[in-house]
Amino acid sequence: MNNQKYLILGANGQLGKQFAKDLSARKETVIAPDEKDCDITSIDFLSKFVDSVRPTVIINCAAYNAVDLAEQQSDTAYLINTTAVKNIATLCLDKNIFLVHYSSDYVFDGLKGNLYTEQDTANPLNIYGKSKRVGEEAILSSGGQYLLFRTSWVFGNGTQNFIHKMLQWSQKNSVLKLTADEVSVPTSTIDLVDITLRAINKKLTGLYHLTNSDYASRYEWGRYIAKQLSIQSTIIPVSISAFPSPAQRPLFSAMSNQHLQHDLGITIPDWRDAIRRFLIEYPVQ
Repeated sequence: MNNQKYLILGANGQLGKQFAKDLSARKETVIAPDEKDCDITSIDFLSKFVDSVRPTVIINCAAYNAVDLAEQQSDTAYLINTTAVKNIATLCLDKNIFLVHYSSDYVFDGLKGNLYTEQDTANPLNIYGKSKRVGEEAILSSGGQYLLFRTSWVFGNGTQNFIHKMLQWSQKNSVLKLTADEVSVPTSTIDLVDITLRAINKKLTGLYHLTNSDYASRYEWGRYIAKQLSIQSTIIPVSISAFPSPAQRPLFSAMSNQHLQHDLGITIPDWRDAIRRFLIEYPVQ
């Protein structure tokens, strides 16, 4: 991988853990500090930390992604998703470090009715999406070298992913209700990491949509998980209006990954294949 030295921010999350695992398996030099040891909200602290470890690539997996809580905790959402991102982008420019950052399909309003491309105008509906969009703008205007990936419905190893939650819900309920009008692309951390490292290795830069291929409603996603895990609960499709929440969500926020597939010269696996491979690597119990 061209003798890079990787600093992973947000190393304790699903994506950060997958990066640490895969980079270590590839015998790469990787620094993956705990959140308490690397405060990304303080540019002075972060600058000293970066100077001490001297990475060539920073992969920012840190994010405030509690979509509903963000409506009440907007200061915290903007601190992590905007201010910290601006700090990181500024440091990367000053210190000639390549930046990789992840944003969200929630920067879109879901009204297009078709797959979103990188050329579509962002119009977030909620505080989380707005904070992610302002973070994007900080990177896009930073003048540094970066890869900015928008992704969606990420699932990785741990208990916070939708697959694990489906199993938990099914153990307590004989009937599960899932939204049939909320549509996006389930995306595996396994593929996120692999494709990100391919893009770094190929020296791509700029904004890309990085998801698995095809798209699904929450209901379709849940039904497929239930089939793979032999979940016996009855799964019923309902409208998103059945689950009133503080944050308004886009209904159809699925993104096209064609631009990235073209520039990498690869075919990105669809979300069903991603789930099958994920369950082999991380059996759910």
